[in-house]
Amino acid sequence: MKPTLVLVGRPNVGKSTLFNRLTKTRDALVADFPGLTRDRRYGMGRALEREFLVVDTAGFDPVAKDGIVHEMAKQAEQAIAEADALVFMVDARSGLTPHDEQIASRLRRTGRPTFLVVNKAEGMNRAMVSAEFHALGIGDPLCISSAHGDNVNALMELILESFPEDDEGDVQDEKGPRVAIVGRPNVGKSTLVNTLIGEERVIAFDMPGTTRDAIEVPFERNGRHYTLIDTAGLRKRGKVFEAVEKFSVIKTLQAVEQCNVVVLVLDASQEISDQDAHIGGFAVEAGRALVVAVNKWDSVDDYRRDRIKEDISRKLPFLGFARFLYVSALKGQGIVPMLKAVDGAYEAARTKPSTPKLPRLLLDTIIRQQPPRHGGFRPKMRYAHQGGMNPPVIVIHGSALDHVPPSYVRFLERSFQEAFKLQGTPLRIQFKLSHNPYATKD
Repeated sequence: MKPTLVLVGRPNVGKSTLFNRLTKTRDALVADFPGLTRDRRYGMGRALEREFLVVDTAGFDPVAKDGIVHEMAKQAEQAIAEADALVFMVDARSGLTPHDEQIASRLRRTGRPTFLVVNKAEGMNRAMVSAEFHALGIGDPLCISSAHGDNVNALMELILESFPEDDEGDVQDEKGPRVAIVGRPNVGKSTLVNTLIGEERVIAFDMPGTTRDAIEVPFERNGRHYTLIDTAGLRKRGKVFEAVEKFSVIKTLQAVEQCNVVVLVLDASQEISDQDAHIGGFAVEAGRALVVAVNKWDSVDDYRRDRIKEDISRKLPFLGFARFLYVSALKGQGIVPMLKAVDGAYEAARTKPSTPKLPRLLLDTIIRQQPPRHGGFRPKMRYAHQGGMNPPVIVIHGSALDHVPPSYVRFLERSFQEAFKLQGTPLRIQFKLSHNPYATKD
């Protein structure tokens, strides 16, 4: 399970800048004035070959009683409650403030592992800068610069060493596949869960946002065990208002990370939205096997059915590896084929491509279409071998592979998926540059 790191501190200490660096995005707005961030933002971070969930919070005032500052503090408190580790950020250039002391007092009571980070310390004497922050009683301060990246790797090494590393099969599947049911609000996720298990196990109500937490439901069918995870609907960012609902977004993303197969539920009576694409994209980014269930198929006419299929091919082409099933959760139509698709995607994700076949398949693929030239040379791909599963990973060795464009990587992924009939699971290509024994010689 990937750890959740929550960035906490008073306004304008650089939390959003560090969030952007860890997630390698520009998702969090950054400006040189306090109070810009008011909501909390979440993203997948990666450092030192490890992945984690990172949460950016608004400037934290634990003693605020009312107004927007109090609402911002409630958001931070929600994130703190579910953190695996807290990153408490202070400002090297402002020095220790009473506000920092108030936050430190609150964080000490949480019992969560807390790492004190002195930000904006570039060009300053670290020992002198950090000295006064020892008074906060949260351990040894670590000086960094989130804007320039100074000492950020040292920070992440310190944090991540206390969490066990995920292995390729980090998703527990001793009791069969874990299946996360995800989608926008009110598309029929809870109804689908109830239909699968044959009882009213979770609340299904014709109002968006009924489900707030990720609910696990074990069940058995035809001698096979499953664990269904009913998740909260993911709305567009601008339409998420309540603090509880915002917190449920993190629980949904964690459910995707911890499952074997994702069932993305679409609503046949509505247009395919950007949010549907974002949810599917997150599942692909997480490397999860995927089945797409187009629900409420019984409630639309032939014209609408043709329209939704065109909409899917136009807006979700990156999900071409997945099986699309047209179902009615309310009437139980298409449920058996959907479970078979889940089983197939689960097995495909656990496939170990035959290593003897991989070099030949790589050669055939290159003969069919060579990688494009970069400058005056062309990347050379010499051999391939299996590198992992869930999702399947193929490692390709060669030279100048850092110049292979993303379009050619996608071509390789499709070729290997077709060759090994890996329907229902994404496939990862990893490049390893061959060592040149003469590189260090005169």
